[in-house]
Amino acid sequence: MALKVKAVERLLKFDKESAGKYRYVMKPEMYSSLSQAKVIREAALRSGVSQGVMKACWDAAGEVIKAWATEGHSVALPGLGTMRFGLRSKAVENVNDVKTSLIESRRIIFTPSVDLKDELKNTAIQITCIDRNGLEVKRVTSSDDGQVEDPENTGDNTQNTNPSTDTGGGSNGGGDDGDGME
Repeated sequence: MALKVKAVERLLKFDKESAGKYRYVMKPEMYSSLSQAKVIREAALRSGVSQGVMKACWDAAGEVIKAWATEGHSVALPGLGTMRFGLRSKAVENVNDVKTSLIESRRIIFTPSVDLKDELKNTAIQITCIDRNGLEVKRVTSSDDGQVEDPENTGDNTQNTNPSTDTGGGSNGGGDDGDGME
């Protein structure tokens, strides 16, 4: 199995005055959205549990995850990783300036498991290049090292010049929840 990517030649304008330049822009091909019913049928088939029981478990797990995550917990998603809520906000120097209007957005933060990141790392990527006329001009299969971005653990020490902060939703400040997940 491989991830399929299209690199389509597009006219990019970097400012209003420029004529623009053609560049190949890559994006993953999305196959389709799988319905909840299809996922439940497949999970029931793989587990030997009836679809009715699987749907009841699916619905209950969804409600539990939503309730715990909105209470500030980092919640395990079986075989995938963890999810939690967080926020993006402006930073201020003076404690008297702290107020809810500093919050720019609420976020859902997904942290993939090591196994899921390894699966992605080991999955080939196939790129189909399409020129501005819609013609296929090249196909490429990945030969990269499979580096997987981890926005939660960048490991770099660069200064953030943007005066906003990303904060996890947990009472532990959004850090590691101690479950060994990355």
